[in-house]
Amino acid sequence: MRFGDFSFIRRAALLGAAALALAACTSDESGIPKDIRPVSQKLVYQMKADGMNETSPIFVRIFKEESKLEIWKQQGTGKYALLKTYDICKWSGVLGPKIKEGDRQAPEGFYTVTPAQMNPNSSYYLSFNIGYPNKYDQAYGRTGTHIMVHGACSSAGCYSMSDEDAGEIFALARDAFKGGQRQFQIQAFPFRMTPENIAKHRGDPNMDFWMNLKVGYDHFEVTRQAPSVEVCNKTYVFNADAGGKPFNAAAACPAYVVPEWIATAVAEKTASDNAKVAALSGKLERDASQLAAQQEKVAEQIAAEQQAAEEEAGRKPLLGRVFKGKKGDPETVTETATVTVEPAPAATAAVEPAPAVKPKAATPAPPPAATVAAEPVPTAVDQTTTATTAAPEPARKLSSDFDWPEDEVAAGGTKFLPSGFDVAPPTAN
Repeated sequence: MRFGDFSFIRRAALLGAAALALAACTSDESGIPKDIRPVSQKLVYQMKADGMNETSPIFVRIFKEESKLEIWKQQGTGKYALLKTYDICKWSGVLGPKIKEGDRQAPEGFYTVTPAQMNPNSSYYLSFNIGYPNKYDQAYGRTGTHIMVHGACSSAGCYSMSDEDAGEIFALARDAFKGGQRQFQIQAFPFRMTPENIAKHRGDPNMDFWMNLKVGYDHFEVTRQAPSVEVCNKTYVFNADAGGKPFNAAAACPAYVVPEWIATAVAEKTASDNAKVAALSGKLERDASQLAAQQEKVAEQIAAEQQAAEEEAGRKPLLGRVFKGKKGDPETVTETATVTVEPAPAATAAVEPAPAVKPKAATPAPPPAATVAAEPVPTAVDQTTTATTAAPEPARKLSSDFDWPEDEVAAGGTKFLPSGFDVAPPTAN
């Protein structure tokens, strides 16, 4: 073997070993504990493209009706930008807040997650506790524990993700804590707080609660920064500065101010959204009224058709009782015509000839009485058929054990009989 060939084989073997080592490093089965696995290189490249660091702060929004979880990450400007949207695999309950332990209801509101709430040893792959109940929930006496965002795609009051997505979300939160973020905020909404959705759900008994949540939603929308959240008078307040005075969730709110530029932007957005909601609600109500009118019209038409059918069904028996058996009654006429046209069963039996006497070869000709008995029985006439049919009755066929010709038998005829069986014609009675 030439030296060059050996060198080529050696280089190929080294490249193969390197490829296997790289595959082992990137595989989920590499032995790296799931809670410290790095985020994908694809996501790292996206962060860099969007002006984010791997360890910059995060912010989370959840939308029940759409089953979406958003991860926002802080850019170099201090504002947050959307990094990635995940599908929520399962959430339990219905739209509306969680009320008590065991109601299997996923909560809505503003919650805070600290490093202590991260659970790398979760029975549901990886998880973190969202912090329910918060001060607002406690002010209303709401209860519940261990409300998580976790993997395993199984929920009994939590927000459940696929294992892959739960691992990536866990890694993003972990890296943000490594970068110095002390806590991150979760905003859980029943749906995206748009005028269209507000109008669609305008009659829901939770609407007052949802409109309070919308204020915090709007604060983030106009600032692209996670708002500060306080609770007083059993109400959420946002970006409120009380000059150092404490906020008590169950007590009246202290005097506070909101930065003017934020208050102005939120007020403008609120006014614009309210106008859209009013217009959309009016349209929805008109559409609902038109639909109700159409449904009522259809119901009336169906009722009228049913009533007409019932009247028609009742009219037929009445006519039958009035006209039964009278001349001109269609049913009576039809039955009479049928009886007149068809021959009576007895007449049909009379047309059949009597069986002829079979002669024996070894005996002489039968006596006259036997000869007379062999004569055909005169054909009975169907009076009813004769009255309705003009054509005469055709001459009957003669039957015997012999193969008789198919010709009709003459009036006195014995000429068609085989030789040796000639008999005298019958005499008239």
